[in-house]
Amino acid sequence: MSLERAVAPDPYELLPAAGSFTVTSTDVADGQQLPMSAVHDSAGGQNISPQLSWSGFPEETRSFVVTCFDPDAPIPGGFWHWVAVNLPASTTELPAGAGGSDDTLPGGAFHVRNDMSAPAYAGAAPPQGDQVHRYYFVVHAVDVDALEVDSSASPAVVSFNLAFHTLARAILTPTYRH
Repeated sequence: MSLERAVAPDPYELLPAAGSFTVTSTDVADGQQLPMSAVHDSAGGQNISPQLSWSGFPEETRSFVVTCFDPDAPIPGGFWHWVAVNLPASTTELPAGAGGSDDTLPGGAFHVRNDMSAPAYAGAAPPQGDQVHRYYFVVHAVDVDALEVDSSASPAVVSFNLAFHTLARAILTPTYRH
């Protein structure tokens, strides 16, 4: 059975327009293959969320949400790898491994369950031999102190709320092929 299919569009081009700012990482690079540290252990990796730093976000930012989404998963809705919600506005960096649990996030921030049903980061694990997958690591600058969601919310509910509260997005898109 072949998994050949058309490349999914950039999911963030389909959303309401928002400003932009800068996100960088000492662990991953835009358009470059993810290191094995950021790959799920089921695919031979270490399942560690990468370090992320951001700057240049709007002054009126009151909190952040960090997500990782794979639009190239061989399912209709893509695959959510990471959703960290309600990071304080004073946060401008997450160290490697911050996606390990809620205890590794600053302030009252928390994770919602990813598409592997874990409230944490889930590294890349595309089907072996599948096309190159893109991993959209996005920092969302939010106009409220806290989204009105809790840890039982799905990534889709968080995303729906972000559609109404995102001031700007910073996007870093490494790739991975197993």
